[in-house]
Amino acid sequence: MSSDQAARSFQKIFNEVHTNVQRVIKGKADQVALALTCIFAEGHLLLEDVPGTGKTTLAKAIAASIEGNMHRVQFTPDLLPSDVTGGQIYNQAKGEFEPYYGPVFANVVLADEINRASPKTQAAMLEVMEERQVTIGNETIEVERPFIVIATQNQVEQEGTYKLPEAQLDRFLMRTRLGYPSDEDTIDVLKGNAAGANVDSLHAVTSMAQVAKMSDWVRTVHVADEIYDYIVRLVAATRPPAPGIQLGASPRGAIALMRSAQVIAASQGRTFVDVQDIKLVASPVLAHRLILTPEAELKRVSTEDLVEELLSSIELPAMVRVN
Repeated sequence: MSSDQAARSFQKIFNEVHTNVQRVIKGKADQVALALTCIFAEGHLLLEDVPGTGKTTLAKAIAASIEGNMHRVQFTPDLLPSDVTGGQIYNQAKGEFEPYYGPVFANVVLADEINRASPKTQAAMLEVMEERQVTIGNETIEVERPFIVIATQNQVEQEGTYKLPEAQLDRFLMRTRLGYPSDEDTIDVLKGNAAGANVDSLHAVTSMAQVAKMSDWVRTVHVADEIYDYIVRLVAATRPPAPGIQLGASPRGAIALMRSAQVIAASQGRTFVDVQDIKLVASPVLAHRLILTPEAELKRVSTEDLVEELLSSIELPAMVRVN
């Protein structure tokens, strides 16, 4: 299969999964596309939103669409690392310890209200996200591909929570919000529920093996030297002495930006990344990696606004510059 044919095949499957998920997630096409981008880029997604906006439904719909399984973990202050990753339990009949596998052994893991668990439990979850493996006793077990963690945080109720450290936030490929649907989309949701249309009625439109193949292929999408340079200049501009920024994006942020842009390009049937792909994912990829100065926080400056300002100020590559 040629590169062009592979790109068209990627676009077809991406759109089929996207359409299938949208049967139950109404009016959130961009957010669904970002979640799928995380899967094919083999990254993880952080959703900061109020309750009841469809975060669990999104995770279930994605798992159902790729013929995968989904586990949900409700993070609470008393949750232990072994409650997430698994551990060993003593079998009295055999007189030996046996492994048991935690809920991270799934294709889609919903880490609900991840900031409510202790830092130790958060670290256990985030280690699996980074290493994609769990050590139980003397055995190291890899999680199955595809593997995505969709973590949620309630941005309103912060009392009794443990804020994710910057180094752990950096392990999420993207951050986004679903937000409330429009009145029209809410009506569609009500009608769908009344007619019995819900996430349990979704059928798979592709397989886990196909998703893994697509994730491998998407890394071959061409990135020109001018695009590499643009990514590096954009990420470097997020660091001090940039106004209002105390801590900028790391090289991991640059890698995340490139991989996300490769998926966006492939989802549009292209075999190369252009500057618009970078701009589409810049805010979801970079905004949560920036730490504002106290002065900027007092002025209620958002990191998303800062990224948009940088996009308008960074010189475009010569290959796309308008003379």
